[in-house]
Amino acid sequence: MSSQLKRKILLAEDDSDDAFFFFDFLHNRADVDLLPSVSNGVEVIDYLNNVSSDDELPDVIVLDQNMPKLSGRETLDYIKSNEKYGNIAVAIYSTYVGPQLAEECLKLGAALVETKPISKEGYNKMLDTILEVVG
Repeated sequence: MSSQLKRKILLAEDDSDDAFFFFDFLHNRADVDLLPSVSNGVEVIDYLNNVSSDDELPDVIVLDQNMPKLSGRETLDYIKSNEKYGNIAVAIYSTYVGPQLAEECLKLGAALVETKPISKEGYNKMLDTILEVVG
């Protein structure tokens, strides 16, 4: 597979178990390059602001909704309102996704709002959907 088709994915997840599952279930996929994860929205912003070139920016950011410092929705709002990062696809996931959260996040520009998967198949399906949405 061409390296151009590999999507760089940044995960923001404060729960170490959920981060472990994300990486354990998805690290062998040939179509993704999993960047080191961060644990909150402030660290996402720091990561984005500290990359040395646009080539190092992630293609997709997966945000846990319920994080300390900045929630997934707040982080999404920052990313989409910043000209440099606005084209990065962002997916929000959470243990519970109510209609209000989903509507708010989609209006802010989220590519996808999903309930956290509980299986390897669920994580792969979520990632397939994210990659479909970002094209």
